[in-house]
Amino acid sequence: MGLGFQVTFDAHDPARLAEFWAAALEYQVQPPPPGFDSWETFAQQIGLPREQWDAFSAVIDPEGKGPRVFFQRVPEGKTAKNRVHLDVNVSQRGPAHHDAAERRRVIAEHVDRLKALGATYQREVDEPHGYCVVMQDPEGNEFCVQ
Repeated sequence: MGLGFQVTFDAHDPARLAEFWAAALEYQVQPPPPGFDSWETFAQQIGLPREQWDAFSAVIDPEGKGPRVFFQRVPEGKTAKNRVHLDVNVSQRGPAHHDAAERRRVIAEHVDRLKALGATYQREVDEPHGYCVVMQDPEGNEFCVQ
């Protein structure tokens, strides 16, 4: 078995990106540890300075199968194209997996949902090896919906 990993995004607003990616991936914002009713209560308990309470957020797969996605506040903005990006595989389930027209419909539906949440459409890629829509999340990180 391979090693576990998490994907980490630098962000200006970790909570906003966590909400976006929870919806994009059908994940959930990670709840606070057992025994704590909020992340603020946990942060206070461990002595995290108040100005850092909103510096982090994370989303997790509710079924526990996919990697955790962590968001950390950084002062600098995004300045170049991503060297790594996520492919959101919405067409891998059900009839969309085998039918090209259904696959495009499912992709378009998810793209519209993500645009309503603040994503930006960039372009379509339609090549012999596959079809996807390239987008940017609310902070400009590129990703593909396929």
